[in-house]
Amino acid sequence: MGRELILVVEDDDDIQELLEYNLKKSGYHVVCAVSGEEGLDVVREQTPDLIVLDLMLPGLDGLETCRILKGAATTRSIPVIILTAKGEEEDIIAGFEAGADDYVTKPFSPAVLTARVGAVLRRQPSAVGGEARLLRYQGLSIHPGRHEVKVEDQQVALTSTEFRILQYLASRPGWVFTRTQIVRAVHGEDYPVTGRSIDVQIAALRKKLGPAGAYITTVRGVGYKMGD
Repeated sequence: MGRELILVVEDDDDIQELLEYNLKKSGYHVVCAVSGEEGLDVVREQTPDLIVLDLMLPGLDGLETCRILKGAATTRSIPVIILTAKGEEEDIIAGFEAGADDYVTKPFSPAVLTARVGAVLRRQPSAVGGEARLLRYQGLSIHPGRHEVKVEDQQVALTSTEFRILQYLASRPGWVFTRTQIVRAVHGEDYPVTGRSIDVQIAALRKKLGPAGAYITTVRGVGYKMGD
């Protein structure tokens, strides 16, 4: 395992200490912040490899912090795992819509959270669908090496999860993928992400792609595909 830097943004001292202990035990460097503002300052100074982010923070809350991170070209590729006591479906959907790469509810298992951190860090855009070449579909182009998506030569900003979903679908135009297949391709085997979460991420992806979002077709009762 590498010595990746994990930023923990958590204002509860006990939870922060628990996270720091378990992440360090697993071989990571860890830096902590207690507010969204402080977390953003840390990101500007140290560029962490991954962020574990609470939602209910003093000052700038976690959702807005996530939106800021995913809205900036210099930070949008940093994976964000939301860790929160807010576990209703609408909360989870809001987290993914803000650009989160994963969503974990409290109370949580430190071992499971650490495993999720490892799974997110192991993701490589070029590994999805086994494709490293430039992918094109009509006016859409996907460059895995650059982690770049363009629609009619206009660059589109996507989160890392959205990029991997799009790359996976575009790797085999016309092929129908189930929600389970998409989860496994993007997150790995036995990853506890619901089909509803994939639906939310597909909806966000279509919105960002504009007219090209229509290239992603829903196959009722099955899943999604690229093309009519």
